[in-house]
Amino acid sequence: MLLDTPSLYFRAFYGVPESMTAPDGMPVNAVRGLIDMIATLVRTHSPDELVACMDADWRPAFRVAAIPTYKAHRVAQGDEEEVPDTLAPQVPVIEAVLDAVGVARIGVEGFEADDVIGTCTARATGPVDIVTGDRDLFQLVDDARPVRVLYTVRGIRNLQILDEAAVAAKYGIPGRGYADFATLRGDPSDGLPGVPGVGDKTAAALITRFGSLEALLAALDTGQTDGFPAGSRNRLTTARDYLRVAPAVVRVAHDAPLPDIPLALPTAPRDPDALVALSDKYGLDSPLGRLLGALAKPADS
Repeated sequence: MLLDTPSLYFRAFYGVPESMTAPDGMPVNAVRGLIDMIATLVRTHSPDELVACMDADWRPAFRVAAIPTYKAHRVAQGDEEEVPDTLAPQVPVIEAVLDAVGVARIGVEGFEADDVIGTCTARATGPVDIVTGDRDLFQLVDDARPVRVLYTVRGIRNLQILDEAAVAAKYGIPGRGYADFATLRGDPSDGLPGVPGVGDKTAAALITRFGSLEALLAALDTGQTDGFPAGSRNRLTTARDYLRVAPAVVRVAHDAPLPDIPLALPTAPRDPDALVALSDKYGLDSPLGRLLGALAKPADS
């Protein structure tokens, strides 16, 4: 099980009231929410291995070099990500808690959490479940392996399980065609412009007709005229420079240099003393009790 940790702690931050505070008054809503999310996932899915994937670089240079607008609207001061003032101090606490519990935590310099997830998925020898609220990771769904996305849009207790059939039904595209579909339609939340005038329906029609962005571009370059929805051929031709570089931005990496660390789900804390100190300092007795109880027991089903 691979956790898109930033996606989850942002969700926890906005889903748990800031009235949840440490004894010194510091908000710990994201910390508590994430701990409870992990406890629920462990209890209901009982993964053999669990990795908390982190953003070591939320806006990697290789993506910005290809498309300068990539996440540019999220930049605060310098090149730092704009993060709510009461969330930023909670991230180091989350990292310390994960380390003390013994949950594998991986971030790789120059790469996003998505890239860590993509690389872990590529290296996995068994089934993979990816827990995220980010549609970008739909591109990793693969029935043959199998790789599924447990999508948090309806909450951690009501996960939407996405396989290839679910992706196809949701977007009207081949089940493994999400990255090509996203490249064409763009994603304003990531500063990805897409092809002007090509929305969801046209993008889906193009990927369904040609099978892949590579095949679509080959047809475009050879002068083929059939198979293009009205007006789309000219739009694609105009956007050819964008389409040449966009896949490097949209596709998650499969070759991030991961550290060689144990990934097995812990059954007891790695550092009990550190965990007690963190629990006392930040008032985490209840959520940590639930997490440790889940780690010590088999799944509900």
